[in-house]
Amino acid sequence: EALGLRGLEALEETVSFIRATAPGVVIVGDGKRGDIASTNAKYARALFETWGFDAATVNGYAGGESLEPFLAYHDKGVFVWCRSSNPGAQEFQDLRVSPEGSAMSLYEWMAMRASQWNTRGNVGLVMGSTYPEQLRVVRASCPSMPILIPAVGAQGGDLESSVRFGLDAAAFNILIGSSRGITYASPDSSDFAEAARQAASQLRDRINRVLAEEGKEW
Repeated sequence: EALGLRGLEALEETVSFIRATAPGVVIVGDGKRGDIASTNAKYARALFETWGFDAATVNGYAGGESLEPFLAYHDKGVFVWCRSSNPGAQEFQDLRVSPEGSAMSLYEWMAMRASQWNTRGNVGLVMGSTYPEQLRVVRASCPSMPILIPAVGAQGGDLESSVRFGLDAAAFNILIGSSRGITYASPDSSDFAEAARQAASQLRDRINRVLAEEGKEW
């Protein structure tokens, strides 16, 4: 969007390229969209129909009713922004609340509500890798939900702990995200492709080492 129309064209080309070269790959539109339901209906249409993403990240601050336009796409994933990776997240997300008589952090309550919204089996959570202990807490209360875990690259998230704490007993239902760590792996654009490939391969190998240590090889 920062590049205007050309940026949107580049997004469209990127999605088309992935579909053509790796049709089995899940493409997540990480837009963290969120508004009242009538506006979210257009956001959902844009992300799922116009751009053709398989899943999207959303902001659930307006409540579960507002997210219904996203959730109604039964074959699409909806990742609710739960605990973000930035240092200032604690300003709101770590506030202690007492819903239903139980004291917990706001991000924990968001995770529990998202679990209740998951009536169609298409809801997941976003938990930043910079706070693995919070991830451990959420995984304990949401044992089988998919979790998108960003910030393992440029933001310096704890990859190894995030993999260990994010896994559940039944499935490989975590998605590890590294954006700038791969797209900006080389300051010289002339070797962009090879540098990005090496960064992605190294990330994969680190994840697989943790899985092996946990006895959960592919």
